[in-house]
Amino acid sequence: MANNNMDLNLFKVFDAVYRANSLTEAAKALHITQPAVSNALARLREHFDDPLFVRRGRSIAPTPLADSIAAEISNSLTTLQESLHRGQEFDPTTSKRRFVISMGDPMEFVALPSLLAQLQKSAPGIRLQSQRLVRDQLSRQLISGELSMAIDIPQAVDPSIEQQFLFRDDLWVMMRKNHPLAEHSLSLKNYLNAHHVSVSGRSRGSVIEDAALNRKGLNRNITLRGQSYYSASHIVAESDLLLTLPRHLALRFQDFLPLHILPLPMKLPALEVQLYWHRSANNDTAHQWLRAQIHQIIAQNNREE
Repeated sequence: MANNNMDLNLFKVFDAVYRANSLTEAAKALHITQPAVSNALARLREHFDDPLFVRRGRSIAPTPLADSIAAEISNSLTTLQESLHRGQEFDPTTSKRRFVISMGDPMEFVALPSLLAQLQKSAPGIRLQSQRLVRDQLSRQLISGELSMAIDIPQAVDPSIEQQFLFRDDLWVMMRKNHPLAEHSLSLKNYLNAHHVSVSGRSRGSVIEDAALNRKGLNRNITLRGQSYYSASHIVAESDLLLTLPRHLALRFQDFLPLHILPLPMKLPALEVQLYWHRSANNDTAHQWLRAQIHQIIAQNNREE
């Protein structure tokens, strides 16, 4: 029988189970026992007159009804949470807030160490989680509260998503220090005749530089397509392969590997990077503070380069 006086904690359990597809993992996330999770689900099942979750192999799967209400429950919990934080006095030295930031491999390598060092000095209780970027899920994850913010290139997002410019950068070419092409300026002909490492988080599709070359009817020789600039930089340092990457990232790799960098021998628009967050966090003083820290770290890195 439906009960109109529902305990809001039941919906927190539903949301945790829906995200984890596991009672055990949901219990861990909520810091409660698994029997407590099972008891909460039993009350929700009675209220909705639906099993909500069914066993599927070693995990559980939501029923159609659970799927249909999951987004609304998540959004409501996020709105409630943001309302509790909004207008509160924020003290970074004592705050225990947790933020989940989605970013790609380059930003994690360049910005995260500096950001964490800054937080350990001024906000030791704040916890960060860096999460892999999934572009087609970005708006949904920000709306649902799965992500606190994201750092990525410009893209189409939901109208409820705020975005702010962070920085722009050019693509450069990296090679081992004693590479034959390192002795002179790099021509487009030599660039095309060389063998390359290409980096992309996707399993298929052209990267930016190849798309630009293809539009001119040109192609380069891709010997390896990898997922990480970090591993690609080590490969380049020990081979004759070239790697095209953002300049700020190339400069970092050059600090600890025997590498040489040169401008890309073709004109491409500068890469832009944006900071994204849901508008419900606009007046969240802790969220505002962290966004300011990110801008400060980016500005500091740009000055050092």
